[in-house]
Parts: sequence; structure tokens; C-alpha cells
Amino acid sequence: MLAATLLLPALGAVVIALLPARLDRAARIAATGFAAGTLVPIVVLAFARDAGWMSYEAGTPAVRPWTELDLTWVPALHLDFHLGVDGVSYPLVALTGLLTLLCCAYTVWHVPEGGTGRTLAALLLVLETGILGTFLALDLVLFFLFFEVVLLPMYAVIAGWGGEERRRAARKFVLYTLFGSVLLLLGVVTVAVTAGTADLVTLTGGADLSRTTQYAAFGLFAVAFAVKAPLWPLHTWLPDAHTQAPTVGSVILAGVLLKMGTYGLIRVGVGVVPLGAAWAAPALGILAAAAILAGALICLRQTELKRLIAYSSVGHMGFVLLGIATLTATGLQAALIGNIAHGLITGLLFFLAGAIKDRAHTGELTDLGGLRETAPRLAALLGFAAIASLGLPGLAGFWGEAFAVVAAVQRGGGLWLTLAVIAAIGGALTAAYFLRLLRKVTHGPATAPVAPGITGAEWFAWAPLVALTLAVGLVPALALAATEGPVASLTGVLP
Repeated sequence: MLAATLLLPALGAVVIALLPARLDRAARIAATGFAAGTLVPIVVLAFARDAGWMSYEAGTPAVRPWTELDLTWVPALHLDFHLGVDGVSYPLVALTGLLTLLCCAYTVWHVPEGGTGRTLAALLLVLETGILGTFLALDLVLFFLFFEVVLLPMYAVIAGWGGEERRRAARKFVLYTLFGSVLLLLGVVTVAVTAGTADLVTLTGGADLSRTTQYAAFGLFAVAFAVKAPLWPLHTWLPDAHTQAPTVGSVILAGVLLKMGTYGLIRVGVGVVPLGAAWAAPALGILAAAAILAGALICLRQTELKRLIAYSSVGHMGFVLLGIATLTATGLQAALIGNIAHGLITGLLFFLAGAIKDRAHTGELTDLGGLRETAPRLAALLGFAAIASLGLPGLAGFWGEAFAVVAAVQRGGGLWLTLAVIAAIGGALTAAYFLRLLRKVTHGPATAPVAPGITGAEWFAWAPLVALTLAVGLVPALALAATEGPVASLTGVLP
């Protein structure tokens, strides 16, 4: 099942790329079929628990996969093709499979200008392969390789099907990501050479790495993952990329590609070099609080719909980073559910933003007034997504943000209490800018003609995200049921 999870989208990308141009629509349908097929082994993996969901013990290695595939890859360098899934990675694997399916299905009816739908669908499957491989890799070198697979496909999606400034935004995305990649490679080499292995199961807990090595490696990992997440102040590529990317590109970028950074910070940063994580925790907490506050203040000044949603991700990722920085069980679980909630809600927001821009031919807030009069169903869905993103209790966005603040309070001390207060203020400002968004877009006199209907393709893409946002909000155990053991083990090896 682990092999099938990676092979199906990769095979699908090759098949679709080889189909003739005259079969463009058939290729997009086939891509949707491959994406749907990938969900089958992902679902099966939830029940293939060889080690059991709750078999972790505090103080033992934190990576104890439910099931794994370990094949000799490069014997001379002691590298293995080692894949596995556990409670930390599985929710993100499932989210990746779902969002890719929804995006591929969306391209069957909606192909942005700039290139063929067949090529776009193939690139989405390549992206899925890279993202899934990152979440499944249990070898540090393999993790790095999959981490880099997504670079060129996402560049092509932005540059090929984006807006007027798409090439500039795509170049900026590549330059920032390459900078992070160099630092990540240096960190991987430092750890693998010093420890004599790249196996994440062996490395988790420090693997007798010296304090100096852990400090240096964590510094490299932290900056590399901060670029990908992206975390303030290395976030400046994100608004341009989101604003110029096509709808499906924005959904994948916000929904799962950003999570590669925060997942890497937990799996590799905290797991492999815990002494470095403990050393840098106060600095990470300060940067997280700054991101929350800065993201909210910038959003209050935004006048373009997709750009506002993009900057909101800076604040939401700040809450995730704050949870990680506390290095507590509550904080890490807040970060994990915050990742899932952000993927669901922001994916829905970008789907809606794309639909609104396609109908009104503008993303300026001042030109989108009166949506509840011209397109009431679209306005209702936008209102639902906005209040979910601002953290209304009962919806998915609440748990990660609220418990990141709780974790900071539990950590105690003047610094962490101050960071908790700043984060809480940032949460209030988040509510302010989303309510401002709704006031400008849904209320007031209609300023742009907007087609009122919602197509079947749009319902297919949006309904699962609406349902899961509500389900995770009401039953957070859906995202956290299998995380207690891995999180306890991770915190158990921290100094």
C-alpha cells in the first residue's frame, strides 16, 4: 500500500503526459481517476496498523510506523528506500490525497488560460507524488529528495497558468525555495555523516549527536523549513505566488505544500535534533508571535481577495509554529490539528476566491460588494469559510489556535505568557480582518455582476471541505486520535 500510494500518481502523470493533445478532456478525467485510485491505498493504510496506533511508550523512539517498507537503495552509502506512516504523518497524507482529487476533478470543467488541461493535470499528480513522498519518507536523504520534487512542478503551474505577473511570482518562489533547499541539504549531510546513518527511526531522539552538531543542524533545518512553510519573515514569496497562481495551484500550495515545512520542523527538527529545538524554542516562539501579529495587521490593509487570504496563512502558520515552539504535548497536537484545519479551510477559501474572480473578473474588495444579493449561495459559503478561519468554536480552525495559546500558558514564565497574550490579540485581529472582508464583499450595494449559480463541479470540490471543516471542529479526535503516542514519545526525548 505504501508503494502504491506513490506509484499510482507517478504512473498517472506519465500516462497522461503521453496522451495526444486531442484527448485533453479524457486526459483530465483519467487524472481524476488516478487521483481517486490513490485514495484507496491511503484509506487502507489507516487499517494496516502492524505496530498498533497506541503502542508507543514515553522515552522510546518517536517514529514507530503503523506499517513500513524498507528496501536497500544505495548500499555503499547505507541509504534505504524507507517508507512508513504513523499518527503524525497520516492525516497529512490523507489531506494530500483528498485535495489532489478535488483539484483534478475541478480541472475537468475549469481549465485556466495559459496551457492545456492535460499538462496541468499531469503536474498536479507529480506534485502529489512529491508531497506524499515527503510525508512517508523515513530516510533523511529520501525525505530531502521528495521535498525537492515539488519545486519544478509548482513553478510550472504558477508560470504556465497564473495571472499577468505569473513569471515574476514563479521566479520568486523558486529562488526562495532553492535557498531553503541548500540549507536543508547542508543539515541532512551534517546529521547523516556525523551519525553514520540517514534512517529517521534511528536518528529520532538525537542518536548520540553532540550538542554542537544538534545546534548547528537545527539552525539549518529551521530556516529551510521556515522558507517552505513559510514563516515570518521569510514569507514574502507567498502572497505573490498565491495571487498569481491558478485556483488549483493556490489550493495545493496552501492546503498541503506549506505543511511540508511545519511537518519537517516536527519530524526532523524536533525529532532528530531535540537539543537544538530546545535551545531555539524561545526564538521560535518570538518569531511565531511576530508572525501572528504581523499577518493580522497586514491583512487589515489588504484590498485584494486572494492576497488577503495568502497573508492570513502567515498568521495561521504562526499559531502552528507557536505550538511547536512550546515543545509540549499540547502544543505539538495543536500544531498538528492546526495544519489539518488550515489545509481544509484555506483550500476552501481559495476555491471560493477563484470562483468569485472568475465570475466578477476582479479580486478587488471594493469592486465585489453586495455578493449576498447577487450570489447568495456563494456568499454563504464564503461566510462559512471566513468564520471557520477566524477560529469560531465548533469549526476546525478553533482547536489549533486556541490550544497553541493554552500550550504557551502551560509552558509558563514571563516570556511564554507574553507570547500567549500577543497570540490571543492576533486571534482577535484575525476575526477583525475576516469580518472586514465579509462586510466589503457580501454586504452593501452590488458593484459587479456575479453569476449566482454554483456548478456541479464546484459542489463536488467544495462540499467535502465544508463537511470536514465542520466534522473536525465538532470531533477533533478525527485528526488527533492517532497522535497521542507519537507526540508523547517526541516530548519524552526532549531535554
